[in-house]
Amino acid sequence: MFGSDIGIDLGTASILVYIRGQGIVLKEPSVVAIEKNTKKILAVGEEARKMLGRTPGNIVAIRPMREGVISNYEITEKMLTYFIDKSVGKHFFRKPRIAVCVPSSVTEVEKRAVEDATKQAGAREVFVIEEPIAAAIGAGIDISKACGSMVVDIGGGTTDVAVISLGGTVVSTSLKIAGDNFDNAIVRYMRKKHNLLIGERTAEDLKINIGTAFDRQPPVCMDVRGRNLVTGLPKTITVTSDEMYDALRESVASIIESVHYVLEKTPPELAADISDRGILMTGGGSLLFGLDRLIKQKTGIEAFVAEDSVSCVAIGTGKYIEFAASGYGKKGR
Repeated sequence: MFGSDIGIDLGTASILVYIRGQGIVLKEPSVVAIEKNTKKILAVGEEARKMLGRTPGNIVAIRPMREGVISNYEITEKMLTYFIDKSVGKHFFRKPRIAVCVPSSVTEVEKRAVEDATKQAGAREVFVIEEPIAAAIGAGIDISKACGSMVVDIGGGTTDVAVISLGGTVVSTSLKIAGDNFDNAIVRYMRKKHNLLIGERTAEDLKINIGTAFDRQPPVCMDVRGRNLVTGLPKTITVTSDEMYDALRESVASIIESVHYVLEKTPPELAADISDRGILMTGGGSLLFGLDRLIKQKTGIEAFVAEDSVSCVAIGTGKYIEFAASGYGKKGR
């Protein structure tokens, strides 16, 4: 494998790797299983995710990314090395150029940590790109035009809302409420309402299958197994989409508030463009049932989910290297 251009969506929940000319070559959870005492890595990605909540005392499955930024530098570096090797093979003749995305609100220190970890993992050159810009490129929007585009990127750890024009961000905000927060809200709701303790994976299944941000008619339901907090014994109950609506209401309201905030700060000419073109939604969290309809109801602007919303950021990050090479963006050190 000769020096490739690689785009990496370094997400809190999952990592996607895009190679120019090949498309998305890898999509795995950003989870690492390590042995507590020796710190030896036992599994990475999907294999490690299966261990979440099921490990013996000496093994711990951790997410080295939290709320869109690196929370464990050493483990993130090893995880990146593993995924790059798995994507392009260990025996490439020339190190690849790699573009990595970060939330729009990251600090210089957090951005530098991503650059350094990517360099250590085997990059020849690193380009750092803000997630909303990557999402817009990946969705096929020509960001170089003097025309306003609004992107709402709801990932695992952060939601980024931005207005983009002429290749850059005009107004943006980032909040630490996204897919993981939805899961946590469901766990709390089940504990409070049903005295039932459920794990992360069960909460995610509930979110995907019956989660809703809008009144869902007819309601749908799902059987859930967890531990009864009163008796301490396993218990199965039936949960409805109406309950998920209640569980997620607060988190969803925060995202709507951020969309409002960005629209209020947007210059009038760009606001008119957005009104005509609509609001682009990307990221796994945008697939929550009814969220696009709720945004339209609250803003009066059409909202639409990108065709391949989960992969948009990774595709855009890969394509961004071409922009970076021609003068857009900032190259990592």
